[in-house]
Formats: sequence, structure tokens, C-alpha cells
Amino acid sequence: MMGTLTPVLTDNWDTERAWTMAAYEERGGYAALDKAFAMAPDDVINAVKESGLRGRGGAGFPTGMKWGFIPQDNPRPKYLVVNADESEPGTCKDIPLMMASPHTLVEGVIVSAYAIRAHTAFIYVRGEVLHVVRRLQRAVQEAYLAGHLGSNIHGSGYDLDLVVHAGAGAYICGEETALLEGLEGRRGQPRLRPPFPAVAGLYASPTVINNVESIASVPSIIVNGPEWFAGMGTEKSNGFGIFSLSGHVRTPGQYEAPLGITLRELIDLAGGMREGHELKFWTPGGSSTPLLTPEHLDVPLDFESVGAAGSMLGTRALQLFDETTCVVRAVLRWTEFYKHESCGKCTPCREGTWWLTQTLARLEKGQGSEADLDLLLDQCDNILGRSFCALGDGATSPISSSIQHFRDEYLAHLTHGGCPFDAAASTAFAPAGAHA
Repeated sequence: MMGTLTPVLTDNWDTERAWTMAAYEERGGYAALDKAFAMAPDDVINAVKESGLRGRGGAGFPTGMKWGFIPQDNPRPKYLVVNADESEPGTCKDIPLMMASPHTLVEGVIVSAYAIRAHTAFIYVRGEVLHVVRRLQRAVQEAYLAGHLGSNIHGSGYDLDLVVHAGAGAYICGEETALLEGLEGRRGQPRLRPPFPAVAGLYASPTVINNVESIASVPSIIVNGPEWFAGMGTEKSNGFGIFSLSGHVRTPGQYEAPLGITLRELIDLAGGMREGHELKFWTPGGSSTPLLTPEHLDVPLDFESVGAAGSMLGTRALQLFDETTCVVRAVLRWTEFYKHESCGKCTPCREGTWWLTQTLARLEKGQGSEADLDLLLDQCDNILGRSFCALGDGATSPISSSIQHFRDEYLAHLTHGGCPFDAAASTAFAPAGAHA
């Protein structure tokens, strides 16, 4: 067992020109290919199953099991699609990974595509991050030139083409079926399931869709063995993950650690909260996960423990807010984002996120009454579990959890006749020791 931090995916980020193939191969890059090609595709799937790798895009579904759902007797081509449409507020792990070491992902794609017998793979990357799109395109070009992609890779008889596809900038395209719609050239809206993508996904063919970090973790499992990966983390949440710390910590950034580490440990690694301030609330998995408070500092950050605490591990996007932050204002900001990004396909989300924003904005200005809190919760209740996809559900999470933990703060806006907080005090440039 390694120390508190387990740099695997992030291990080569400090290498000179880490994004180049030369730098990647110098650190043992592409060693997983020949090892995987010496195995039967089913054995690669079984290795990923045995490792206990679970989806790193938020849902935590077992990756090997997902691969096993592909019907190999289906005559249609198989596709691997990498979800690199990272767009949730606070989530910032896949983009730095692709920026620092795109070849980690490319190698993962080759091994994963081989396992599911796909001969075409796609990386669907968020269109706004043009610098990442270019870096990925160059990495893919380098891999083709070196014979890691194309026909008869390494003399194995296996062929694979990899396409980098830039999305058009829609948060909804992070939802896997909306991503497929976008990839096929249509408006990004979720599809009705069944049929599930494993049976009829991209171009109505069997398709595996995985997050960047899930696929990037595969080469290390093949090289080091499934037992090595399963030996990290907790009993049901195996392995390591990139924890993204942002907000009011001294050293924000990416911290790669075994699942099950606590926020208290991560804050220590990040040099503590900013000087003169203390933690007030935080998100364990991005803005669509229910808020937690300082009483949850010692909750192990694994899928089960965070779920038991009433939230979700999600993408391990830990946004930390100190006591200068108005929780109502923060939640309103997020809700405006969900209103803007709702695809409009279903009524609860299309209309509901609009109503949530209206009600919250009124409360934030100190208008309305205590009954509006019940109205907000009622609106959330009409969206949660009733929307077409998880975007609507995610939009309700910060609202209902913030009312649960900070009801008094909502009421303080009403008695104060407006927001009692100094908005400038929560900014990064506020003078040290400034209090609301």
C-alpha cells in the first residue's frame, strides 16, 4: 500500500513535455498494449472486472461489467466512446488529465477497444476546450505514426481507428445518450432507454461509453495486475481516483488518492483552508451532488460512505466554501446554470429549473416569505425522479440539501431584507482575515 497520495494517472504530469509520446514512452507508456494483445479479449474484460474498477464519471457502475454487456454475437460493429465532455461546475479532473498526459487516455482506449472487439473508437471532448482538442488530436496522430493505432497494431492482427470529436458546448451531452445524439450530428437530447447503448448505441450498434478517467485507469490495471488495483481503496470502492479541490483552500488542484480518503486529510494536503477562515459547506462530487457540512469532514470518500451521508461521490469535485460565502447565492448560481443547460426535452426540468431560479432569486433578494422555502422543496419534489434524465435530479440536490442544513440562512435573507453577506468577502482577492 502506498502513502496517502497514490500518483498513478498523475505520476508523469511533472515530466518535461509530459504530453508528448516520447516523454510518455520513457516512463513505460504503451507497455500495456503488448501485454493486452497477448491476452484474449475476454481475459482483458475479466481483469478489469477483478480489479473492481468502477466508472469514474459519477455513477460508479462497474466498468468490466459494462463491457461484458456487449452482445458479441451481434453482427453490427462495436464502438467505444469516451465521454470527455466534462462540463459540470467544479468538476476538473479529465481536462487536466488530457492536457498533461493525453497518451494515458489513448493507450487506455486501445486496450479497452480491443477488449470489447471494437475497431472504431471516439473521444467526445467538450468543444470549448480547444487547447485540449488540439492536444488530443496531436497525441492520436503520434500514436498512428508510431503504429499504436491503425491496422495490424504491433503485429497483433488487431485494427483500430480513433476519432477525436469536439462537441458544440452543451452540458447535457455529458449524459451518455445525449452524447451519442451529438456524435451522430443531432441535437443533444437524452434517448429513451431501453434499448441501452450496449445493445443499440452509436449508429444503433453495440456501444460502450466510459469516462476519461475510467479508460485512462485501464493500462495500469493491465500492467500491474487487477490485484494491485483492488488492493487500494475500500472494500466496495476499489482503487484510486483524482480528487479535485477548488474554492477556499490554500492549494487547490488535483490530488490522486485511494478512494476512502477523507476531506479532512485532503484539506491537510492542500495546506488547509485559506488563512483566518473555516469550512462552511462543500460538494463531494460537483454542483449536482447534495451539499455537506464540516460535520462530514471524516466521511470516507467512497461511493458507499458518501451515499450513506446523504450525498454522492460523483466526480470527486470537492468545492470548498468558507464562512464568507452565502449559501443561497451559491445555490442560485448553480441553479441558473442548470436552467441554462436544460435541453428542454422534458417538462419537469425545462419548466422546473426556471421556477427554481425565480423562487431562489426572490429569496436571495430578501423578498417573499418562509412559505417560499416549502414552495422550493415542493418544486424540487416535482422534478426529482420525474425528469427524463439526471440533469433535473441534479438541479434539485443543492437546493434541498442547503435548505436542510442552512434553513436559518434562508430566513436571515428575509429578516435582513436582502443578502446579509458581503459578496466581495468570499472572492479570491479578498484581504486575509476579512469576515462577512
